[in-house]
Amino acid sequence: MAVTREARILIVDGDEAIRFTFQRFLALEGYGSISTAASSAEALAFVATEIPYDLVICDMMLDGGHGARLLTRLREAGVDCPVVMITGAPDIDSAMEIARLGAFDYITKPITKQMLLRFVGLALRHRDLQKEKNRLVTESEKYRRHLEAVFRSVQDGLISVDRDLNIILVNDRARKWIADFSGDVVGSFRKLSDIPGEFGSACLADAIEVVRDRAEVKEHRIESTTQDQQVRLLNISSGPVVDDSGAFIGVVIVARDITSGGTNRKRIIQGTFHGFVDNSPAMLEVYNLIENVGKVDTTVLITGESGTGKEVTAEALHAESPRRDGPLVKVDCASIPEDLLESELFGHRKGAFTGADRDRTGRILQADGGTLFLDEIGDISSRLQLRLLRFLQERTFYPVGQDKPIKVDVRVITATNANLQEKVQQGFFREDLFYRLRVVEINLPPLRARREGIPLLVNHFLGKFIAKLKRDITGISDQAMQALINYSWPGNVRELQHTIERACVLCSEPTLTLDCLPQEIIHPVSRTPRQTPPVPDDDHGEPQVSPKVLPGKYLDDARQDSSTDQVAEIVEAIRRSQGNKALAARLLGIDRSTLYRRMRRLNIDDSAKIQNIEQAVP
Repeated sequence: MAVTREARILIVDGDEAIRFTFQRFLALEGYGSISTAASSAEALAFVATEIPYDLVICDMMLDGGHGARLLTRLREAGVDCPVVMITGAPDIDSAMEIARLGAFDYITKPITKQMLLRFVGLALRHRDLQKEKNRLVTESEKYRRHLEAVFRSVQDGLISVDRDLNIILVNDRARKWIADFSGDVVGSFRKLSDIPGEFGSACLADAIEVVRDRAEVKEHRIESTTQDQQVRLLNISSGPVVDDSGAFIGVVIVARDITSGGTNRKRIIQGTFHGFVDNSPAMLEVYNLIENVGKVDTTVLITGESGTGKEVTAEALHAESPRRDGPLVKVDCASIPEDLLESELFGHRKGAFTGADRDRTGRILQADGGTLFLDEIGDISSRLQLRLLRFLQERTFYPVGQDKPIKVDVRVITATNANLQEKVQQGFFREDLFYRLRVVEINLPPLRARREGIPLLVNHFLGKFIAKLKRDITGISDQAMQALINYSWPGNVRELQHTIERACVLCSEPTLTLDCLPQEIIHPVSRTPRQTPPVPDDDHGEPQVSPKVLPGKYLDDARQDSSTDQVAEIVEAIRRSQGNKALAARLLGIDRSTLYRRMRRLNIDDSAKIQNIEQAVP
């Protein structure tokens, strides 16, 4: 390494002749910046300048033999350049003392030109190496801090390990994930294999593959479960880390959370989603399914008991879809008479049948560019099932009385509280239409299967009816809330809503208490089905098994889908309402027109069957 001639050198000696001689030798050699000092005070004044010196040559006998003291003060002042001491009587003790104080070396008198130049050359080369080392250390520290800042700031999780899979660095995001997945902090882990769970196993497998093949492991996705049983979807990739020489030194693992997010996710966490108010795990799964299915133009079948929110689900699917700005047309198939439903859906031309005094645009055409929601799809006739099947296959239809087909762009969503598979097996519903409708099925759990969400619903409805009814109610007692949670809610959310409305009407105090709730909620009775004894059939005179009756309640916990069970539900509701059809429909969570339609379809003579039920049930 060549010694720079621009080095700044300070010569400190009380003998002027020595100062002049040394300065002369160095100047002739090409060193251009040389200073001299006759005392420690002068020397300290020189080094106090902003430009540092590269070498100090000092006499041990300076200031009456206190040259070593100057060396000490130079180090205390932060002077880190090499210091060469000059001594006339070297010994082991003085040499050790000079080394202890931080001198680079010492020269014994008499000093020749060659000796001086050799020591100066060695000291300045040492100085250059020292500067390079300091520069590299500074750059390394700067790079390390920059890298740590990058690690901390990126939204991805980053883990760096050496070739033996010892953990080197983990950024804040990865630390949080590890804590969420395992419940432990990263500080307790030394090796990558110490990280438990799906996330740790995936990282370890990737790192082992990178160490073995010295090649990148491309992105792949894993499901990892948190301590609170939430599943996160992570995208993981890994790659080798090499130094400047190209030598393999470790592995870096990059993980990204690709679990569905966005504004809806924030609302879901809070328990609200497109009209739903429920933060139970069962409904969180439904929300996630709605988000995913809503974005694609596929046919959806919504199933679930009455009052679980099938219409709200259809509205949410429409709001999540690209058709959100188009129309959402709703049709309750059970509330429209069979002879009018076909015209209602497909439309008709003037004169197509008696009473058709003008053209009518059907609901399907009204939904063009948007979504058509067909509720109670299980109640449509076989003729209408065939027409609907052809429409779903071809996306064209013929209005009643027209020969020219009409093509529309419509997404179809249907809903039912009936068991369509059972209807298919019984021959009441076309199998090909069933599979056309059930491309994706969204099953809404009954309220009794998601009791965790009841408090949120109660408070929501309470706030709604307090404002609507202008009641001075400030809250609900713990006992009343627990009774609502414990109740089985056969009418589901609709029944809960009506119960809270009733309670707000009856409540005369600031707190809604147990006294405001129906007795069947405060003191629920057993819900075990009982089989009634045979009763004679009026038409054939042969004994039949009458429908199952649920004493004290009109619906079973399980979904009742067979005709016999539907008869029992309707008859029990009519009995409990003392023949009031409007109240019976409300108990069942359906419209009054739907109740009349089902009574006709099931051939229910309510007066006769109620009498039979009352005789059969003690």
